[in-house]
Amino acid sequence: MVKAVTLCLALVLIGCRAAPAPSGTPPVAETVPAASAARTPLVVFAAGSLIVPFDALETAFEERYPQIDVRPEYHGSIQVIRHATELHDEIDVVASADASLIPMLMYATNDPETGQPYAGWYIRFASNRVALAYTTDSQYAGEIDAGNWFEVVTQPGVRLGLSDPRFDALGYRALMVFALAQEAYSRPDLLQSAFGGRLTRAITLFWDDDLATITVPEIVETVPNSGLVLRGSSIQLIALLQSGDVDYAFEYESVIRQHRLQMLPLPDALNLGVEGMEETYAQVQVNLDFRRFVTIAPQFRGERIGYGITVPSSAQHPEEAIQFIAFLLGPAGRAVMEANHHPMFDPAIGDHYAAMPPDLQALCVPAEAP
Repeated sequence: MVKAVTLCLALVLIGCRAAPAPSGTPPVAETVPAASAARTPLVVFAAGSLIVPFDALETAFEERYPQIDVRPEYHGSIQVIRHATELHDEIDVVASADASLIPMLMYATNDPETGQPYAGWYIRFASNRVALAYTTDSQYAGEIDAGNWFEVVTQPGVRLGLSDPRFDALGYRALMVFALAQEAYSRPDLLQSAFGGRLTRAITLFWDDDLATITVPEIVETVPNSGLVLRGSSIQLIALLQSGDVDYAFEYESVIRQHRLQMLPLPDALNLGVEGMEETYAQVQVNLDFRRFVTIAPQFRGERIGYGITVPSSAQHPEEAIQFIAFLLGPAGRAVMEANHHPMFDPAIGDHYAAMPPDLQALCVPAEAP
């Protein structure tokens, strides 16, 4: 009897399951080491611009809820949602840098297993501003300013970083910035001077009354040695700036500050982040000629930047996901975001408010009807 108990404990300690006890031997309770106690995995897919604050949020959240193991993954915002709706990954929380992607791609797409939309509500929880990131070693670093930036980034030999507008919200927002700048600076050739001859297939701009429509082709490839550097996510451009492989890149102000890069703020009429400028931003629209979206033609109208977060209907751990979002919107989460230079809406705004979990309704106000 003593030998059987000793053997069983030894096997448990090395991570194995003990063989059944011989006939006639009383059963021995199996011991589970504390270190291997089960924690609930919480899978969070988020926009790349949230890496730094969400990593800090993960630490703070797990300190309060040690039974939950947050497992984050970061991509361009469109890619984040595609992982849920097209690749059918098991995701508990989706956080996009463009809240409008959630109704566009999740409300309108049904989970084939349940027949229900991938999401029925979202919360607009944070904002940002578009700016130019650079380093002290960037070409013309000592000369660039708010009045000449568009001339500097289009100079021969200057390497400009852009995230792919087919996958990343900042990519199509940067195109909006150029279209708005054309009007602001009376430079009707600005978009063409920035991207003409740099892409194998042209990005086009058409003005109709008060609306500028930018069309992005299905294939976006840079011409070799053109000076334009394209990446799937804006966060991938940070390393290229730091290494000197890119002189300038469009980034969010929060990300620039987090990585302590040089920053050129853009005027309020261009940066897509100022309350009260919605009518100005709405003068531009980006259309994706992207056949990957079979039933939806993605169109993005200029508006103040709003990050959106939701719990997919296919989430494996919805209760823990609600806890995570409630923590983000509460005082502790807001403090984490503020410490990482990422502005939050106060209060957060709930779309399809009546369909939201009650615990989250208490932390939001309903979105105004369009």
